[in-house]
Order: sequence, then C-alpha cells, then structure tokens
Amino acid sequence: MATTNNKLDAIKKELLERKQVLDEQLSQRSFTQADTTGKDPGDQALSSTMETLQRSLQDTDYEEYNRITQALEKIADGSYGICVDCNEMIQERRLKFYPNAARCLACQELYEDTQENISTEE
Repeated sequence: MATTNNKLDAIKKELLERKQVLDEQLSQRSFTQADTTGKDPGDQALSSTMETLQRSLQDTDYEEYNRITQALEKIADGSYGICVDCNEMIQERRLKFYPNAARCLACQELYEDTQENISTEE
C-alpha cells in the first residue's frame, strides 16, 4: 500500500481503540429474555421491541468488531488496503474515513447491489 509506516501506525492505533470500545460494549450488554408476566399488552410490545433493538445493535457492533479484526490481520500480514475482490489498491481517502474497508468503492457498490438483488429475490 502507498501509505507510510506512520499512517499505517495511526490507522492501526485507531482500529485498536475502536476495537476496545466495541469489546467493552459487547461484554456489558446482557440479553436476557424480558419477563412479560403481569404486563399489559403495550408493555409486552415495548419489551419485545427493545429486545429486538438491542439484538440489532449487538449484531451491528459484532460485525464491525469482525471487520476491525480482519483489518488488523491485514496490517500484520502486509495486505492492508488491497481490495478483496479486484486486488487493486483501495484509495487512501476511503481508508481514512473507513479504515476497516475491505473493498474499493467500485467493488463495494457492486457488492451492495448484488446483496440487494439477492434479498429482493427471497
């Protein structure tokens, strides 16, 4: 990658800091089933909605955590900044704003379009 060691060190530091925050958030969340006995239907619906929201947030955090872990592994093995689909360099500007990007912008857009088409076919 065309980034200098200083830039790579800064990216690594940023990724490690975000990983630590996510690790703390994920370990603090507990997802126990809400006790709905004795609650009216409105309270039961609210509890169910809150559980769904918590699970969604946890899933999002877990996905980001995994992307960060993969980016750190790529830094370690020297393949950081290379698109997983086309093997071209990911633009430095994209990595600056999204340091755990695995795809260049063109491949990411194609990937998202493909995923969108798959979900509409189901």
